[in-house]
Amino acid sequence: MFDQLNALPADPLLGLISAFQNDPSPTKVDLGVGVYRDETGHTPIMSAIKKAAKIHLDTESSKTYISPVGVPGFVSGVKKLVLSEQSAALADNRVAGLQTPGGCGALRIGAELLMRMKDDVTVWLSDPTWANHIPLLKSAGLKLASYPYFDKKTGAIDFEAMDTSLAKLGPSDVVLLHGCCHNPTGADLSYEQWQRVTERAVNQGFIPFVDIAYQGLGDGLNEDVKGVRLLSENVEEMLIATSCSKSFGLYRERTGSLLIQTKTAVQSNAALTHAQDAARASYSMSPAYGGYLVDLILNTPALRSEWEQEINTMARRVKSLRSGLLEKIQQRDIDKDFSFITSQKGMFTYLGITKEQVHRLRDEYAIYMADSSRINVAGLNTHCLDYVADALESVL
Repeated sequence: MFDQLNALPADPLLGLISAFQNDPSPTKVDLGVGVYRDETGHTPIMSAIKKAAKIHLDTESSKTYISPVGVPGFVSGVKKLVLSEQSAALADNRVAGLQTPGGCGALRIGAELLMRMKDDVTVWLSDPTWANHIPLLKSAGLKLASYPYFDKKTGAIDFEAMDTSLAKLGPSDVVLLHGCCHNPTGADLSYEQWQRVTERAVNQGFIPFVDIAYQGLGDGLNEDVKGVRLLSENVEEMLIATSCSKSFGLYRERTGSLLIQTKTAVQSNAALTHAQDAARASYSMSPAYGGYLVDLILNTPALRSEWEQEINTMARRVKSLRSGLLEKIQQRDIDKDFSFITSQKGMFTYLGITKEQVHRLRDEYAIYMADSSRINVAGLNTHCLDYVADALESVL
């Protein structure tokens, strides 16, 4: 039967990894895949993670399965990290939590849960959104649609168009929102805009589904979730998919969680049983290792303090690179306003150049980025800023 299968083309973004690795250019720059890198281009293991790993190695006594819900301290710790210690929904036991294989696992189990609740549910995605949102949700059987979000000409959110679109939605709709550091644009909702989205959700009854993968890499651990917490305080029902890949550097450990907020504690328990059942039919048990490390960090004061200092340093570095890139661009004869680079948040920005110009950067200068012109700002370093700005001047 396997002779019926033809090889699929490489994933456009992941294909950049191979192309970059095979490029012999000594000046090549990788701005494609979204992983944090330091000044040397290395993705380091956080110091707090190393210390937590040693503690776990010294104290772990078994490799048997963990609870289907995951590491208890991880789940409770992430709930508080996202929704705060003072969350009324947490106090009322209205938020169920399930550890998942990364944020992707959380999104997929959330999709499976939505399919069990309504046959005619439509999930609305921002235009643009993270490319993997589409196959993760669509392959679960959900109907997808998009709402306007980003104005490529200005590099900012077209909130009027977004709000007009959300005004047409109702109880059979789910709106996927990026909690912070929007991927791929870096353009985040202001707090006032979060207030408007919250009002829409309350008045019209659509369910927010928040994907938050970069907490701490924007304006700060608490500042980055102000909008998420506002939603939780005002809506009865919502879903939250979290990832520890960026915030804790646990890319290969596949550590995430699905949080399910319901109207009552009884409904929360029921929803969790369905989420566990969906997980059982998919991957059975989530990987434990990353959950144990995050549990140790969030619940050990010294480790938590060290981790918070590290993520703050990472966020400052990304902001510095944004400022540095804009400064270098403005020093050159480029007839395009790139000031949006410093107003955006997190690791990504859209340069707003054409696909042909992107390919020229790749072919002539060995600067790799997605065809959309989304770049990973953390892939830059202080030594390559002039080179990248020169290349931009050339293709523009």
